[in-house]
Amino acid sequence: MKWLIESARQFRDDDNGAAMVEYSILIGIVAAASIVAIIAIGGWVGSQFTGLCTNLNGKGVSSTGGAGGTC
Repeated sequence: MKWLIESARQFRDDDNGAAMVEYSILIGIVAAASIVAIIAIGGWVGSQFTGLCTNLNGKGVSSTGGAGGTC
């Protein structure tokens, strides 16, 4: 009987499972924020390259080395 009571106390006092769940949630939040940041930065970089390409095409510079080309 003592063994059963002691086992129940150890089970009640064990916080490892709760900590693991908390860390899992934290990792999920960090991963989601990273994905959102990468998508946002990717869109910004894409628009910057599009603007650069437009400006270069307006000046008669091409990405292929010839005059008046397109990006």
